[in-house]
Amino acid sequence: MIKTLFFDNEAVMILDQSQLPDKVEYVRCKTIEAVADAIKKLKVRGAPLIGVTAAFGLAMAMANYQRETAGMQDYFQQARATLACTRPTAVNLFWALERMEKVFLQEFATQANREQIGKRLKQEAINMYEEDITINRAIGEYGQTLLPEGSQVMTICNAGALATCGYGTALGVIRA
Repeated sequence: MIKTLFFDNEAVMILDQSQLPDKVEYVRCKTIEAVADAIKKLKVRGAPLIGVTAAFGLAMAMANYQRETAGMQDYFQQARATLACTRPTAVNLFWALERMEKVFLQEFATQANREQIGKRLKQEAINMYEEDITINRAIGEYGQTLLPEGSQVMTICNAGALATCGYGTALGVIRA
């Protein structure tokens, strides 16, 4: 599997798909604006990957938040809004942002500890990443049973490993 996205200390590392196939290059995003820029400039492609990238961006932003706890909720909402306007038609983007917001609000309501909130959001983003791979593998396993030997397959849009967290949706069936 190709690594399309990962955490590296306090940054999000994104495979720059705009450089493919000539170069395999990762962009180190240390700010929410850098993550938003990567999504906006099509360095990240494919609905599942766009959503999980946004989750990684929010997690990084909140893990790196160093100001007063009182301003944390406003900062979260600003970071969320920055990501939301990157690809307004991407359904997975909003699914991921809503899921991360739910976790943030639950954690904020119970403890308001910056470090714990950052860790919890990072774990949720990793969960989303791992769930994407698990779901894609399940699609592949089930889908392969539907294709008779010698089938020809045509996919439309981003459906492979680069559109996801590394396995593929429709092309995951072919992989399986």
